[in-house]
Amino acid sequence: MGRPPGGPAHGPPGGSAHGPPGGPSYGPRPSQSIRERWLALPPEARQNFQRNAERWMQMSPEERNVMRQRENLRRQTIQRETEAALRESGLRLSPQERAQFESRYVQERQKVERTLRQQIEAERQKELPALIQQLKKEFQIDQPAKSPATKPPGSPNSKK
Repeated sequence: MGRPPGGPAHGPPGGSAHGPPGGPSYGPRPSQSIRERWLALPPEARQNFQRNAERWMQMSPEERNVMRQRENLRRQTIQRETEAALRESGLRLSPQERAQFESRYVQERQKVERTLRQQIEAERQKELPALIQQLKKEFQIDQPAKSPATKPPGSPNSKK
């Protein structure tokens, strides 16, 4: 889409559409090794991670810093909105319940955002053919009529 994926604060790019999302509940489970977590990923997620890791390695230090800043900003925004949702709910939760609420909020929000992106893309695909036809008509009107019998001025065969 139009925006580059955000990367985690200390690793290859992997925003919500490209790998495990960041947030309160997405840290490693104490009982799982990195290898176990890697093997638990679906093949598509592994491919996305590898592509993002390769892109990360090819970035300059400046580009990496920009990606880190974007990811930090994204996380801060989600954290603020999560806290606002909790306040709006009026719930009084223990720290453990709060963490669960935040985790679920982030998960459900990602589902909503994914659904909205899919709807927007579907709508875009429906609208594009009509747009192309409209532009085709507009640009055909602007062009002078070209017939096969008409030779462009200054062609070598026009001189006698």
